[in-house]
Amino acid sequence: MYTAQGTIEKSHLLKQHQPMVRRMALQMLAKLPASVELDDLIQAGMIGLLDASTRYQDNRGAQFETFASQRIRGAMLDELRASDWGSRGLRQSARNVEQAIQALEHRLGRSATEGEIARELKMDLDDYQSLLQDIRGCQLLYVEDFAQDGESENPWLDRQARNDDGRLDGDDPLAQLLEAGFRHEIVDAIAALPERDQLLLNLYYEEELNLREIGAILEVTQSRVCQLHSQAISRLRAKLKDSL
Repeated sequence: MYTAQGTIEKSHLLKQHQPMVRRMALQMLAKLPASVELDDLIQAGMIGLLDASTRYQDNRGAQFETFASQRIRGAMLDELRASDWGSRGLRQSARNVEQAIQALEHRLGRSATEGEIARELKMDLDDYQSLLQDIRGCQLLYVEDFAQDGESENPWLDRQARNDDGRLDGDDPLAQLLEAGFRHEIVDAIAALPERDQLLLNLYYEEELNLREIGAILEVTQSRVCQLHSQAISRLRAKLKDSL
């Protein structure tokens, strides 16, 4: 039961961190299809923020913003999984792009250009770029999801690889993936990407710039940044398939 002071403090935390919820929702939305609504992500994020304000204990040393951001992101991911935002056809299209990139890079021995990928898919370049816009976010994972014990509280990927009793499921492919040094595979795969893709991923995930800011640096439009991001992720997944 909350005292009047406790209720005031919780209300203050919610109001103070509302902008963070919106910022995280916008960052996530950039990687999702147009069918996903910003308001739905914000609503889920606010539920995560409320949960964080209830569970947070400042005597454990963690900053509230760090603690809350994990809860907010988790709530948004739970909302996306529950609503099954990626259609089967869209996911198949994403796999087709990855397979085309993988086949081309095996044949060419280098990173394929957009035009080459489009021809491999038997599509016009404009149609291929439009497809990149549509499939963005069909594989939504965060680096934090691969965090080791102690780096974040109950990472989502770790939860998915465990049995009901909390033990790692040795037969689960995800459990095998987490135990196989996958983090190092990601680092190597990123290093093998074209320089522009590496720059884009660094600006987005490390520097946390928004699409407009990245577009200004790359001298392209925001929609073009979405296309390039989607293609970079497809390249990355194609490279990781070889490793795994």
